[in-house]
Amino acid sequence: MFSFFKKKPVVPETPPAAAPAPTPTAPPAAVPPVAAPPAAELQPGSQPISAPVPAAEPLLAVEEPAPRQSWISRLKAGLSKTSANLSILFVGAKIDDDLYDELEAALLMADAGVDATQYLLDALKRKVKEDKLLDAAAVKAALRTLMIDLLTPLQRPFELGRHQPLVMMISGVNGAGKTTTIGKLAKHMQSHGQSVLLAAGDTFRAAAREQLMVWGQRNNVTVISQASGDPAAVSFDAVQSGKARGIDVVMVDTAGRLPTQLHLMEELKKVKRVIGKGMEGAPHETLLVIDGNTGQNALAQVKAFDDALQLTGLVITKLDGTAKGGVLAAIARVRPVPVYFIGIGEKIEDLQPFVAADFVEALLG
Repeated sequence: MFSFFKKKPVVPETPPAAAPAPTPTAPPAAVPPVAAPPAAELQPGSQPISAPVPAAEPLLAVEEPAPRQSWISRLKAGLSKTSANLSILFVGAKIDDDLYDELEAALLMADAGVDATQYLLDALKRKVKEDKLLDAAAVKAALRTLMIDLLTPLQRPFELGRHQPLVMMISGVNGAGKTTTIGKLAKHMQSHGQSVLLAAGDTFRAAAREQLMVWGQRNNVTVISQASGDPAAVSFDAVQSGKARGIDVVMVDTAGRLPTQLHLMEELKKVKRVIGKGMEGAPHETLLVIDGNTGQNALAQVKAFDDALQLTGLVITKLDGTAKGGVLAAIARVRPVPVYFIGIGEKIEDLQPFVAADFVEALLG
């Protein structure tokens, strides 16, 4: 889970007095200014690096760790539309064909997909028959167990410290929340003691570089960019700079694109090859950010990006307010790429590691 810590104010130490005396109190010592972090090193021929400028006021609130129950409550609220469509089916219901028909419709409406829906229904009918389940509550509990079993293979912890630096290539279509997710992931890495470097490789979308630089300021992280607009060159420079400076994690932002834009998908493949030239074995993580509202289109994105880049993980965003939370079941059946994180809002703490049991609890109510 995420870790957050409140910043404690700097208080000058006052030595204890030898004996009480009515002497006037001396003014507190001045606090020395905090030096700005050093600029990253560039390879020959690259453009200047945008170093972070510490803001006068903190741009991002740092909060205490949210209790696990608080996260589950927010997740339930985010998935309430999907949950309402599923949980209402079991209120006073009879165990008959009508219940199965309504459950099938609800799962399809939640974008679980035909394959996952049929799989769950067949397994549920077998379990009801074998265990001789007679009431709706028991059937709902059986469905909960089946869904947890289906989604658990997607649950995998994100491991830090495997490489120095750990290079992450992050992709996604426009509007999926890719750049915002990178900012949240950077804060997550920092909270676990990792130094982070960002590469502004999204040169296709207007103001994408500026948006990433804002997140760099918020997290006090250096952002490497080039005016030339060559994403492969930016990515290479970032990897080289990360190696030279002893950075723990290098995150490469790439241009958002539709999987049908074949020439742009080829450019993504080139970026990945160039990252590999910058460091053998890199990128160590190739992530796809998916908007949870896109339903079955999300599955098409996973297939296309996985075919092109061999994805190692997914981040599902914007699950709050959607009735399509069942898409994870479709992914589990058709293309079971691990889901590292899920997001239900704009706050830092609203991006959390995926836990199958928590997700199903929120989904079924």
